[in-house]
Amino acid sequence: QAQLVESGGGLVQAGGALRLSCAASGRASSSDTMGWFRQAPGKDREFVAGNTWSWSGGATLYADSVKGRFTLSRDNAKNTVYLQMNSLKPEDTAVYYCAARGIGIVTLPQVWNYWGQGTQVTVSS
Repeated sequence: QAQLVESGGGLVQAGGALRLSCAASGRASSSDTMGWFRQAPGKDREFVAGNTWSWSGGATLYADSVKGRFTLSRDNAKNTVYLQMNSLKPEDTAVYYCAARGIGIVTLPQVWNYWGQGTQVTVSS
């Protein structure tokens, strides 16, 4: 039974944009913190962005590599989190994973409790 389901990946040209969506269900839907990670071939899974709802009025943290280009948003009524990706670069190519955990944004993937199946993002040049 899926807890997190991503969608919205695809193939785009450099400079283009994509919007990823992640729908939470079951136990994952009660998680306070939602985030996005990505993993390129042969690379470790890395933190992209995260949001914790209960602290700092809804604080959002971005990796330096995507700051100013990516925007995380969430619709708690629909248990959905989004990642708007603009000005995409070839180095953004990866499988993007939605993740959820308790209160607090943590960049280490080991401490996130729920994971989606991943959605492929490919940026060509």
